[in-house]
Amino acid sequence: MKLLLIALGLMGIVFANTLGKVPTAIYQLCNAIMTLLPIVSMLMIVFAAVVYAGGQMMGAETRARANVWATAALVGAIIGILIVAITPNVLKAMLPESATTWSNSGSCPNPG
Repeated sequence: MKLLLIALGLMGIVFANTLGKVPTAIYQLCNAIMTLLPIVSMLMIVFAAVVYAGGQMMGAETRARANVWATAALVGAIIGILIVAITPNVLKAMLPESATTWSNSGSCPNPG
């Protein structure tokens, strides 16, 4: 029990120390999302097309599995595109105006 309380106290100290770095961390996360997810989404669309086309040349059971995989990849790509479209607005609502500078283009915030 004492060890748990000590660990909790240390985590509180670490959290308090990193609290000032939150806008910078959110900016880096937003940049990673805006650069990586569109590429991954496009690759998932290509993967879905290849799997679907390959499945059409196989037997009935393999064709059914290929359709499921292609549908899952397509839904994942759509969700990735939605995340890219929504992320800047969500982060703008989460961070105060004093901590960041926002551009009118809807892109990621710049830490103050």
